[in-house]
Amino acid sequence: MKGVKFFKTVQLKLIIIYVLLILFAMQLIGVYFVNALESSFTKNFSDSMNNDAMLLAQYVSEKNLSTDPDARPEDMKKSREDLDKLVKDWFQINNSEMQILNANGEVISMSQPDPAILGQKNTQQVVTRALQLQNNKETERNITDVDGLRKKMLARPVMKDGKVIGAVYIVKSMEDLYANIARINQIFITGTLIALALTALLGTILSGTITSPIKEITKQATMVAEGDFERRVRVYGQDEIGQLSNAFNNMTARLKEALAINEEEKEKLTSILTNMNDGVLATDERGRVIVMNPRAKEMLGADEQVAIGMDLFTLLGIPQEPELLQAQDSVQVKLIAIPDSREEDEELQVRLSVTSIHRREKGISGNIVVLQDVTEQEKLEWSRREFVANVSHELRTPLTTIKSYLEALEDGALEEPELAKRFVGVTRNESERMIRLVTDLLHLSRLDSKEAGLKKRMTDVGEMLEDVADRFSFQLRQRHIGIGIHVEPAVGQVLLDRDQIDQVLDNLVSNSIKYTGDGGHLAIRARLKDNGSQLEIEVEDNGIGIPKKDLSRIFDRFYRVDKARSRNMGGTGLGLSIAREIVKAHGGSITLDSELNQGTKVAFTLPVKHEESGGGE
Repeated sequence: MKGVKFFKTVQLKLIIIYVLLILFAMQLIGVYFVNALESSFTKNFSDSMNNDAMLLAQYVSEKNLSTDPDARPEDMKKSREDLDKLVKDWFQINNSEMQILNANGEVISMSQPDPAILGQKNTQQVVTRALQLQNNKETERNITDVDGLRKKMLARPVMKDGKVIGAVYIVKSMEDLYANIARINQIFITGTLIALALTALLGTILSGTITSPIKEITKQATMVAEGDFERRVRVYGQDEIGQLSNAFNNMTARLKEALAINEEEKEKLTSILTNMNDGVLATDERGRVIVMNPRAKEMLGADEQVAIGMDLFTLLGIPQEPELLQAQDSVQVKLIAIPDSREEDEELQVRLSVTSIHRREKGISGNIVVLQDVTEQEKLEWSRREFVANVSHELRTPLTTIKSYLEALEDGALEEPELAKRFVGVTRNESERMIRLVTDLLHLSRLDSKEAGLKKRMTDVGEMLEDVADRFSFQLRQRHIGIGIHVEPAVGQVLLDRDQIDQVLDNLVSNSIKYTGDGGHLAIRARLKDNGSQLEIEVEDNGIGIPKKDLSRIFDRFYRVDKARSRNMGGTGLGLSIAREIVKAHGGSITLDSELNQGTKVAFTLPVKHEESGGGE
């Protein structure tokens, strides 16, 4: 695998470049050198043959070694002997075949006498052209013999007194010449191969000095990508690679710092999103959910793995409104209702705030959706409106009655004593009801604003319950309603605000008497629970009870199950609300359990303190 990887490395590419450059240079030099050398050798070879031919021709001409028919026989014989000796000596010196020709082209002497050739006419084209005094190029010729040997033939005329008296014909082998050139080529090829080997070796070493730092930088870049920012690249020098190493080390340090800052900001953002009371969703440009915080999951009752990737409107369960996600510069706000994941058949009122995320040159790349639970605010607003309406209604009814009766008295009812007395009585009753209503409202207001301070003292619970029964004894006898008081012996005395708890008990007992038929029964019980840390007091009757649909709102202010009957009985609709606030002020809780036509049981618990720890609170 390492070998395969090596073939893909920059180092090999650099080595190949070095080798190819040297190879190209050597080949270029070699071709030029060999061609020049071959041309030089060939020219020297030709010049040498020409010089030999010219010297021989001159010698022949000066010695009059010709075949002149007018010459004497003894001169002819001597000339032939001298000519044969000259040619043989020249052959031994130059190792070239030579022929001396007469003006007719007949061989009269040759370096290697051959009877078959002597006296015969040489028909070579170069000889013919030499005898015809044509230029030198046409009297030279390169040939390849039948045995594959390369030779050069040359013919030069022999002149005497401006007249051609014969010719010199030389044939010389060129194999030594080409053998020398081949040896030189071999030497050059060997040198080239040695140069290439050295180039490859030096290229490996030199490219290693370049690629080693690059490999180290690559290795460090891989480690940085995996999150290791501690190591640094070694700097070998101040060249470009050294500068690159320094720049990479600086980049690593900056990147480490930037990632640390980014991680810190991410942790802050995660902490903020996790601890926000509002749900936060992030969507992409298509409206698909990509991020949601824990509060959003809680509000929507959705699994994050399922919710991620869902369409926003599908997740919220509301109709598609694409324009809601296309806000350019403003925040889109919409009030929606979504099912409450904690309670069935309940809905959360949610204020949906959508802010678009803009990316430069891309436009809207997503949205941030904030889900603000305003259920309690809506309930408070509804309660406020209902409270104002109820107070207005409760005050308007007696005021209307008082006004009507006063107008009747003014119109002449005063003249009739019995009628006037009845009208005045009604007016007084309505005034008292208004006073009770205002008193209860003021009491509630003080409880809400924490202005009604508790004055706790040690109180005997059994005695307190007996006093309650005594206060309602007349009404109980009048309605033939029986009452039972049951106090566990362990209860004893408890630290509480006697007046406030008396008001709670009076409200509960009064309601029980009102809604219990004649001959009914009422029970008041007190016991300790939770290992004696809580005092529980119950007021139970067997009256008409309360429908289930009204149980959830029975402690609301001005809420009445039977409005007409409650008002006729003098109730303000604030008794249970006041009782709940008093119990809460003591740090306790109150509950109501009822079955229609079976009776009602109201129980409240108070924290127990058996010893008075100071004065009132």
